Amino acid sequence: QVQLVESGGGSVQAGGSLRLSCAVSGFSYYMGWFRQAPGKEREGVATIARYGSTLYADSVKGRFTISQDNAKNTLYLQMNSLKPEDTAMYYCAAGRVFGLWKEYFSTWGQGTQVTVSS
Repeated sequence: QVQLVESGGGSVQAGGSLRLSCAVSGFSYYMGWFRQAPGKEREGVATIARYGSTLYADSVKGRFTISQDNAKNTLYLQMNSLKPEDTAMYYCAAGRVFGLWKEYFSTWGQGTQVTVSS
C-alpha cells in the first residue's frame, strides 16, 4: 500500500517560486502532481516514470519541473514564475499509467495549498 504526504505549499507573489515535496511510503512506477482550484475539476500538472521520463501540462511547461529522488523516496515539483492562475490545492498521486488524467491514479496525498497573489 502506497502512502503520500505533501509539503512545501504557501503564499507567494506572482513571479515567485515554490518547491513542493511528496514523501512516498511504498512503491509506485508512475507518480504525478495534480491541482484543483475552487469550482474547477482536478487537473494533471506533471507526471514522471520511475526511469525518468516526464510529461507536463501545456500551462506549466517551461515554468514547472517534476523530479524524484528514489533513494529518499521523495517526489518534487519546482514551480517558478508563478501566476495567480496557479493558485490551487496541489496533490501528489501514484498510479500505473503514464499520463495526466486523474483516472490513471489511485492513491492520493492530503494536498498542500498554493496561493499566488498579483
